[in-house]
Formats: sequence, structure tokens, C-alpha cells
Amino acid sequence: MIKVVIGFKRRQGMSIQEFRDYRRDVHAPLLLAIPEAKHIRRFVISYPVDHLPSEEPRFDAVVEAWFDSREDMNKLFQSDNFATRVDPDHVNFIDLTSVVRLVTEELIVIE
Repeated sequence: MIKVVIGFKRRQGMSIQEFRDYRRDVHAPLLLAIPEAKHIRRFVISYPVDHLPSEEPRFDAVVEAWFDSREDMNKLFQSDNFATRVDPDHVNFIDLTSVVRLVTEELIVIE
């Protein structure tokens, strides 16, 4: 199993709630509408909870997406549909300079 973990900040001038609403109501449906999304086995979006006023969270969201294989992951991310329909939307809600992406294999310690 392959998992992609992506952390990012919201676009400047966008409130936290606008960011979360856009992610849920606009971007997620775009992603799920393309046929290549069938390769995603699990998809989770995590948002920071309470933090100290002096400590700004490094990310406004972390996305985790699981795939059966690296090939399945590439079928999504390297598809024409992703490149032309999904990826161009990222600029509408993400600060693209903040994106950190890590492709991992999980070692489950407790389940």
C-alpha cells in the first residue's frame, strides 16, 4: 500500500472557513468526478485543532491518499484529467509555495 501525504497552507486572503468550504464543496467533487479517482483506496483531509496563539500551524490542511501501488498513484496524478481539470484548481485555494508532498509506505504499529 502506498500513501501520499500532502501538507499546504491556504491561499492568501482566504479565511480558514472559506478554505475548508472550497476544499469540500468545489475541489473534492472535481477530483472525485474524474475516472482515475477510482484508484484512490482511502482519502482523508485533516485540519489543525487548537494551537497556542504564538504558534501558527505549519499547514492549514494535510491530505492523505492511499493507493494499492505506485502505478495506481501515477495513473491518477499523471492522467490528462488530473492535469487539465484538477491540478489547475489548486491555485484557487492553496498557496502553491507551501506544498510539501511525501510518498510513503506505511508500517502499522497499532491498529
